Parts: sequence; C-alpha cells; structure tokens
Amino acid sequence: MSELEDYYGKFCEEKRLTRRHGQVEYLTSMHFIHHYLHDKKARILDIGAGTGRYSVALANEGYQVDAIELVKYNLGVLKAKKSSVKAYQGTALDLSRYQDETFDMTLLFGPMYHLYSFEDKVKALSEAKRVTKMGGMILVAYCMNDYSIIIHGFRDGYIREAIKQGKITDDFHTVSHPKDLYDYVRVEDIDRFNQAAGLKRIEIIAADGPANYMRHTLKEMDDETFDLFMKYHLSTCQRKDMLGSSGHTLDILIKE
Repeated sequence: MSELEDYYGKFCEEKRLTRRHGQVEYLTSMHFIHHYLHDKKARILDIGAGTGRYSVALANEGYQVDAIELVKYNLGVLKAKKSSVKAYQGTALDLSRYQDETFDMTLLFGPMYHLYSFEDKVKALSEAKRVTKMGGMILVAYCMNDYSIIIHGFRDGYIREAIKQGKITDDFHTVSHPKDLYDYVRVEDIDRFNQAAGLKRIEIIAADGPANYMRHTLKEMDDETFDLFMKYHLSTCQRKDMLGSSGHTLDILIKE
C-alpha cells in the first residue's frame, strides 16, 4: 500500500490516458464498454477507478456508476470532479459493501496490475463475479509480460540484471513483487485465473496494441492520421496474433 501511495502521488494517472498512446487504450476500452452496454439504466462498478477517467465519463453519459479506489490521492482527484459517481476507498479483494448481483457491468481496469499472487488475482475476479448480475459483463485489464521484457528488459537495458536478480525466468516470464509495483502476465496466465474463478471469456482484446512502442510517432501525428491509426487499431485489436506484445489486454468475461 505504501509503495502504491508513493507511486501515484508522483505519477499522474489522469494524464496517462489523455496522452496519445494512452488515448488508444482509453478509446479502445470505451469502444468495447459501449459495445456490451445495451441499457442506459445499467449500473456499473469501476474497481480500481484511479482518478475516474472511465467512471466519470460513463456517469456523464447517464449511467449509474459506483467507483472503488485504493489510493487516497486518486480518490480525491475523482471526487473533486463533482460528478454523480458514488466513490469509495476500498480494495478489489473486499467488495463486502455490495450485495450479490448488484451490477450489470463491472470494470477491473487497475487492480490486476498491482496484485502479485495467483490467489489474490482469483479473489479479485471472484469478488467482481459475485457483485455482477447473472448474464452481466466483467471487463478486466492486464499488463502483458512480453511488453515488459521488450521495453524494460531489452530497450532500457535491464535484461541481464533482471535475470541475475531472479526477476525473469528461463523462459522469460517476469517475476514481480509489491516493491516492483506492476505485475505482468501472459494469456495462458489469464486463462488460469478465469478457470479458477469460473468465468467465461467472450473475447480478449489487445487494448493498446503497438501504441506503447510508437509513443513519439503517435505524439507527432496530425489528428487525421491519428484517427486513421485508431481505425486500423480497432480493426486489428481482436486478432489473437496482436495480443502477446500489446502493452495491455482487455479480457471480456460473462457471468453465467
């Protein structure tokens, strides 16, 4: 908790999703949220809501939105936006303030980045499942393993030191601890989490695809070219061959 408080006190989560590479993730996630929301009266829970980038936008569209955020600083920024979002401090591992089958859609867009054990990830999924209505949707974001290996390992030059410290296995899977702040997974890891939680996948999306490798290029694009890039990305992000090296994936699940 102290590591996250320190990190988010310095890192501006609000700006991340407004920069060009962050917009790709945000616009893609919102595209699929809207695709699976069929009722304007739907009730949504945003777990790990950060500063409210998603929850406030959805509330402004007329949805009834609750938000849970662990970090006090982020929660303060969210509440300062004076939206209709009902925001509370809390953790993805304990949603006991809510009864079973309360929400039509549940978003887990941050917690899986900062949970490090298999058991905690499954518990977060199970709690999200519990509070979601039968037939409701659960959308879960993950940070992907090979993005970390390529960017932090090879591009930034930490690969040999990380192997020496036991942070990368012989088959190049990252090993994360709370002091590392982020945990990275592969699709087969996500499959195991879902199986243990008893959740069925509808589809899994490369939420930002190549965007994080193209930060400078995207920043320099004119608006017309960026719109064309988004059209390309949305036409390819559902392809399985785009998943592994994407910075983030969006797993779209249904409670049956």
